[in-house]
Amino acid sequence: MPRDFYRSHILICADPECLAKGASDIETVLESELEANGLADEVNVLETSRLGHCSVGPEMVIYPEGVTYVNLTPAAVKEIVAEHLLKGRVVKKYQFTGQARKDEELRAPTAKEVRVIMSRCGVIDPENIEDYIAEDGYAALAKALLEMKPREVIDEVLRSGLRGRGGAGFPTGKKWEFAAGQNSEQKYMICNADEGDPGAFMNRRVLEGDPHSVLEGMIIAGYSFGAHQGYIYCRAEYPIAVRTLRIAMRQARLMGFLGKDILGSGFDFDVELRMGAGAFVCGEETALMASIEGKRGEPRPRPPFPAVAGLWGKPTIINNVETLANVPNIIRNGAAWFAQYGTEKSRGTKTFTLAGDVNRTGLIEVPLGITLGEVVFDVAGGIKGGKRFKAIQTGGPMGGCIPEQLLETPLDYESLGAVGSIMGSGGLVVMDEGTCMVDIARFFMDFTQDESCGKCVPCRIGTRRILEILERICAGEGEDGDIERLEALSKYIVQGSLCGLGQGAPNPVLTTLKHFRHEYEAHIYEKRCPAKVCKGLISYRILDTCPGCMVCARNCPSNAITGEKQKVHVINPDLCERCGICMSVCKFDAIVVE
Repeated sequence: MPRDFYRSHILICADPECLAKGASDIETVLESELEANGLADEVNVLETSRLGHCSVGPEMVIYPEGVTYVNLTPAAVKEIVAEHLLKGRVVKKYQFTGQARKDEELRAPTAKEVRVIMSRCGVIDPENIEDYIAEDGYAALAKALLEMKPREVIDEVLRSGLRGRGGAGFPTGKKWEFAAGQNSEQKYMICNADEGDPGAFMNRRVLEGDPHSVLEGMIIAGYSFGAHQGYIYCRAEYPIAVRTLRIAMRQARLMGFLGKDILGSGFDFDVELRMGAGAFVCGEETALMASIEGKRGEPRPRPPFPAVAGLWGKPTIINNVETLANVPNIIRNGAAWFAQYGTEKSRGTKTFTLAGDVNRTGLIEVPLGITLGEVVFDVAGGIKGGKRFKAIQTGGPMGGCIPEQLLETPLDYESLGAVGSIMGSGGLVVMDEGTCMVDIARFFMDFTQDESCGKCVPCRIGTRRILEILERICAGEGEDGDIERLEALSKYIVQGSLCGLGQGAPNPVLTTLKHFRHEYEAHIYEKRCPAKVCKGLISYRILDTCPGCMVCARNCPSNAITGEKQKVHVINPDLCERCGICMSVCKFDAIVVE
């Protein structure tokens, strides 16, 4: 049985990166050492999502001291138990101090980050409701139910300027207002936790680190427009989030925050957890509702909108995890407090996942309105290896690629839309000078084409045709007129697709054509890839400086390299598979790409 009180809590990172480095073994050794030293009943060990330093993982944090240990090994764990937990002495050689070493890439908060949504993540025990209550948890719910009328809740959210964080950016209070105006005995509140963008884990971090904030936001939302039943739609690929949510829901019911007559207010509300199978299209609200109803996850035409006729034909509100997690802060602190962050039309903070060719990747939270350049160079620490910045892709697979000359663009809904991109759920991919923009467009189109549900012809057929053209161009088989075909197909797909997936799928193509058209022209007319990435348009050559060590020849999978020992080798272009192995094993920099 869990104890009511522990003298220490240890959070172990269970993110894929740390797991790949042996986090499970670290946890096993830790629990064994605690047992051997008689500490098993005094120290609570918990798994959590990304703590911030996976690049130097496995990592863990020990509370109440708040000491973070990185680069953990079984021997390090034994020493930490013996010194820190038994004697109270911090083991400094494993401690993360906040200063990055040259060989590390650390994801520590920077001066321009503001933690609002993530303020409790990694601080509280997500499986202990009392930790959440101690941090003002459920105070907003009590205020809403006992001191405010439903209309007053909606008005407060409207004044805050909160917009949906799932991608579209529709005003949250306006959405609730639509549903409140519907005359129906049954209404539904849905939390969209189907985070499907490649590399995105903003919502997962909140669900795994602060699940009660999402539950509290759902209950307040339900109260505002008259819903008594809620659903959390979470993908099954998030096992820790699913487990944490189930624990949080059970604890909330036991404490009277879910169920009948919440806090004696007379308001009833309960939540069910539904798991998705990982279909990207189910992030679209009508496809998501179809999945909850047990049907194939396909979008339907709108109107009617879900706020009028949604789940099982009843008025339904669907909000993203981050949107709902903002609600308790707004009700507790007031609309003016929330509006201090961001811009006039895009208020508050936003979480983003930073990926790509930057020195510091990971999860960030920044005020809306910060410029793209500030994110890349101040928050992310600039481009790896001192290379030059080339582009940043915002908004996930359906976002746009923004070039260097637009780095002063504010990171807000209107500004991104003006340059042909979107906010999306919050993915940011940074690319350096070695990135081929045609290949990037092909990569994202391959993803969206694969994830198309196939219901509407423009998306099902159009994305396939675009992908085929891009594959031809990257293979060195581009033809005159391909650029015009891409533009025409993109236009038809945007105008004719049923849901946001198809409508946004051409964005990477359209923005790369707009800002990097010269790269398409080089591929098609000059039969070369300026970034030297596309295999069909490059070749490898061995320089005269080759010492004839024969390492490249021994490692070539196609036996394309010939030559005698201590003499310059030669690559046969007809046999070369352009895999790049020769270049990676050459210690003399004697092989170049042309």
